[in-house]
Amino acid sequence: MNKVAIQGIKGSYHHQVAINYFGEKVELFEFLSFDELANSIANENCSSGIMAIENSIAGSIIPNYALIDKLNLKIIGEYYININHQLMAINGSKIEDLEIVASHPMALLQCKKFFKKHPKITLVEDKDTAEVAYRIQRDNIKNMGAIASVYASELYGLNILSQDIQTIKNNETRFVVVSKIPLKNNSQNDKASIKFSLSHKTGSLAVILNILKDCNLNLTKIQSLPIIEIPWKYSFFIDTTYDLNENLEKALKLIDEKSESLKVLGTYQNNIND
Repeated sequence: MNKVAIQGIKGSYHHQVAINYFGEKVELFEFLSFDELANSIANENCSSGIMAIENSIAGSIIPNYALIDKLNLKIIGEYYININHQLMAINGSKIEDLEIVASHPMALLQCKKFFKKHPKITLVEDKDTAEVAYRIQRDNIKNMGAIASVYASELYGLNILSQDIQTIKNNETRFVVVSKIPLKNNSQNDKASIKFSLSHKTGSLAVILNILKDCNLNLTKIQSLPIIEIPWKYSFFIDTTYDLNENLEKALKLIDEKSESLKVLGTYQNNIND
């Protein structure tokens, strides 16, 4: 049975992704921080883990890129889900009864417009969406609401007071599946995540982008991160899709020649259209 690490508890969006990706027969290990999650995989206490990596509204979760790189984890898959936030509370409660609504900072940010219509409610940042729902149910907290998924409301027996309260309705999050062991580069893999660093030369990044173009690789994301040890120098993390393994191998060879360092974070199946 797969030992899968998730950020948050049962009912969280990470839990949903784990079930959708691996199926029901998984052994879940719950962590309230990404650091703990990533270390559990690096230390081989868990075989794989689910990590949110970017949101269509809020952008990249940059610390997670750094964790994957620092602990030499490998990306073996990805999964996209719609994030639909529900306001929930103990059965019998109304919105007017709520004094506090707690949730993950990202959820609060994505629902900011909704709460402008309810200025008497104090918004409180917490570690996990589902954990707040669980705590409300466990302690029978009547003046507190949670922002979480429909699944969390069902799991913890809470009543949904208002549906889909996120400001932008088309709200997607991309999750990556990480492991200590990379996938074999087979014909089904059609996406790669790589990291490279470049010298301070005019056009050095353009050279890399031209290599991708010439090798028929499609750049789907680029993200820069500072190299902590060297002020004002950056590494680049990119995702690229490809049709043939030979094209990827050719591109990697050329990038290795033109960059100061190159690291393949993983090759896996593109899941954006699922």
